[in-house]
Amino acid sequence: MRAPPQSILAHYNAGMYIIVIGWLYVTVLMALTESSVVAGILSLTFYGLLPTALLLWLFGGPTRRRRAARMASNASDTRSETRGGANDHPPQDR
Repeated sequence: MRAPPQSILAHYNAGMYIIVIGWLYVTVLMALTESSVVAGILSLTFYGLLPTALLLWLFGGPTRRRRAARMASNASDTRSETRGGANDHPPQDR
């Protein structure tokens, strides 16, 4: 199966961020209507920040895996380019 083009992935991520911004807006307004400051902070934390962080972490997983694979690929390419003959290693004292 072919990977979708980057433009489609960019639009998907933009849509996800719009949803996150909207949800945070709702939870901030909900926190402002609480009867005390402590209740407002708790509702903002437990209804807004923690679920949003979890959502971004879960749906950001494929992006993290692709980035890690790309970095590993680049590291192995760099390592293979720097390898040369047997004389490239420093002598070991015994």
